[in-house]
Amino acid sequence: MRQINDAHVARPGLAVVEVAAADDETALAVQELLAARWGIAPADRTTREPDEPGVRLRCFLDLRQEPEPEAEHQAEGEPAPVAV
Repeated sequence: MRQINDAHVARPGLAVVEVAAADDETALAVQELLAARWGIAPADRTTREPDEPGVRLRCFLDLRQEPEPEAEHQAEGEPAPVAV
């Protein structure tokens, strides 16, 4: 994976989260759990490192941002509200 950029952790409340999991589905599920709680710049795919088991995923978290209301509903298994 690429090195972490200073801008990604420049202020309190910003974090880089790296996930190691057995498969893509598990890594992406962890990312979804994070996105349901905080503002996140999600990864669109996982990566595989040579000679290492499983997959890796890196996402960028902003603890200062609340999730969108639609993300909260989707995380709870409810349909997102429809704008009228």
